[in-house]
Amino acid sequence: MSDTISLKDRTAIVGIGETAFGKAMVQSEEQLACMAIKAALDDAGISPSEVDGLCSLNMENVFQHDIARDLGMKEVTYYSQMPAGGHGGCGTVGHAAMAIATGQAKVVVGWRSRKRSGRASRVWAQLEQRIQGSRDTWLRPWGIIRPVDEVGVMYTRYMHEFGATRDHLANVALAFRSHANRNPKAFMHAKPMSREDYFAARWISEPLCLFDCCLETDGAIAFVVTAADRARDCRNRPVYVHAAAQGFDGGSAILANYFTADPMCSQAATCAKSLWRQSDFRAADMKVAQFYDAFTPEVFFTLEGYGFCGRGEGAAFTEDGGVALGGRLPVNTGGGSLSEVYLHGFNMITEGVKQMRGTSSGQVEQADCCFVSSSDLGPTCAVVLRN
Repeated sequence: MSDTISLKDRTAIVGIGETAFGKAMVQSEEQLACMAIKAALDDAGISPSEVDGLCSLNMENVFQHDIARDLGMKEVTYYSQMPAGGHGGCGTVGHAAMAIATGQAKVVVGWRSRKRSGRASRVWAQLEQRIQGSRDTWLRPWGIIRPVDEVGVMYTRYMHEFGATRDHLANVALAFRSHANRNPKAFMHAKPMSREDYFAARWISEPLCLFDCCLETDGAIAFVVTAADRARDCRNRPVYVHAAAQGFDGGSAILANYFTADPMCSQAATCAKSLWRQSDFRAADMKVAQFYDAFTPEVFFTLEGYGFCGRGEGAAFTEDGGVALGGRLPVNTGGGSLSEVYLHGFNMITEGVKQMRGTSSGQVEQADCCFVSSSDLGPTCAVVLRN
């Protein structure tokens, strides 16, 4: 008898909630979190008093006990918090599913709220304090200061190795913007972009320009998970958590794998083994996907790392509308982090749910499963959702 507990289809996402998205919103991160969670519970038809599990992606001071008190929750028997920004979003889904499958909780809420901080709190500020006694000692003084600088260096190498160009980056940015133009909630909904617009944009960290970079936005997103048998009685069509995985190898670093034998090999390779081992589906079965996209090159790394194409083929995959609606694999059908909202990838989870419900603004017909990933430039996680 195996001691392994399978998560396959034992739980389902039964509610999703979102605030408006914007800049300089008046609400605090705690208030935004409560708004999104309440909306998700209303979507599921579940009272806050029934929630006994909390999973958050949190880099700020939004504490779970405050959320529970604010919303009138009773006894919380499970809680967890994923760190590491864009690397942790899908982990909250996995944690929620595991908590329910192992009997730790019956109704689990996951959320991410964000209110843009002042310049002094950003990762490239206060360098003197940051570099003391850390790996940053070998990066920051030499100009690799911001996340975009690290990804820019990686893509420069990728271009050299595999013949990719900035046209391939434009393919991604333009596809996701066109998806956002269909999505009334997207921050860039009313702002179409042409290829000429892309190439006219200012440099941020060569070879990456403004439109290769995610938005900076405020807002919150939440979801509700419960057991599959209860999910059938909830207000909306359940979306089953078919598989969930996390992973990294011993050479991992945040945003770049300088300590591995092959720095161009993303951490997706480790996570993918676990994910596809659990799943009845494979990469080739996916008709739609949601990738973490803080920067356009990450789409290539994810395509390759999870087996949607071969090594070095990610850029070419985007040609002829490969990741656009109607293409080989529509990706980020709500606009993604580049054009919908930047909440460290949490909108990929809810967009996956919308696709499985059949309610996406960029709906892919006959999609019965959806791959969702967090950033694979470092410790990472991913899920497969199905209807």
